[in-house]
Amino acid sequence: MSTPPEEALAVPPVEPVAAPREVRPVPPSRVSVVIPVYNERDSVEPLTRELLPVLRGMGHDFEVIFVDDGSVDGTADELARVVAREPEVMAVRLRRNFGKAEALMAGFRTAQGDIVVTIDGDLQDDPAEIPSLIAGLEDGADLVSGWKRTRRDSFGKRAASKVFNGVTRRLSGVPLHDLNCGLKAYRAEVVRSLELTGDLYRYIPVLAAAEGFRVTELPVNHRPRAHGHSKYGFERYLRGFLDLLTISFIGRYRHRPMHLFGGLGVLSSFIGVVICAYLAVLWILGEGIGNRPLLLLGVLLIVVGVQFLTIGLVSEMIQRYHVRPKADESEARVERTLR
Repeated sequence: MSTPPEEALAVPPVEPVAAPREVRPVPPSRVSVVIPVYNERDSVEPLTRELLPVLRGMGHDFEVIFVDDGSVDGTADELARVVAREPEVMAVRLRRNFGKAEALMAGFRTAQGDIVVTIDGDLQDDPAEIPSLIAGLEDGADLVSGWKRTRRDSFGKRAASKVFNGVTRRLSGVPLHDLNCGLKAYRAEVVRSLELTGDLYRYIPVLAAAEGFRVTELPVNHRPRAHGHSKYGFERYLRGFLDLLTISFIGRYRHRPMHLFGGLGVLSSFIGVVICAYLAVLWILGEGIGNRPLLLLGVLLIVVGVQFLTIGLVSEMIQRYHVRPKADESEARVERTLR
């Protein structure tokens, strides 16, 4: 039975892979490896040389999909040389730099595999970890995220990442140590359920858990950056926090906006009515209330409460009119059907 939309983000604690449950094995199948790159000319060739032997030794058919997110340093030419030489490799080039979320979505739309693996193109992720992640899928998980337990980055990036992951873990209820690790393995139905925009790629495990998929993590090797420099600055953490608020709101109230706006409206109106009732009693007893700031506060709270209730009603009408579950989305939420 599919997870009701109302409970979208109220996900239960993520179970470890070893917990007793029905195991859905992953038969030998096609593996799609999606690699978003942006100005990574010097990393394309070394990554390909390291990645292909790992994939060829796994016993799966596979494809490697580089997604060039509008690079301007010659990455496109380097990818063209690799594609001409390696039949398992293909490249998708975006018209300009749209960001990692769009690059991942382009790779997901292109991928044909039953298993999809993502890995960053900067050589910090170790391709040798891919078999372990896929083994996690065979143990019953739907998404296995890498955990850079020993992170080879500057102290500032490590500290900011620790705060970011701690806040996200607490607010989302998804107890992963490293939500933003680029090295992940997915069942194809997880990828089909995702719609990434902006910087939401950082919250892929949260989005997957909200759809009822089983999410877990495995420690992976993390290496120092060999070429180039990070494309992200401190501002990404501010954007990430705002995106977390967006996910929390959409996940909890997307299908029940009245529960949020109505609750705020009722609370505001109730406090306003109590204040006005108190002032009315004073007025009956003969006290003047016309110049008391408390009167203005009480009236303001009632007006604001009515506005919140109105917003909730309008949101409910819009939501009920526009929500038409897509066939592929509904299918992605169904774990199994017994006949």
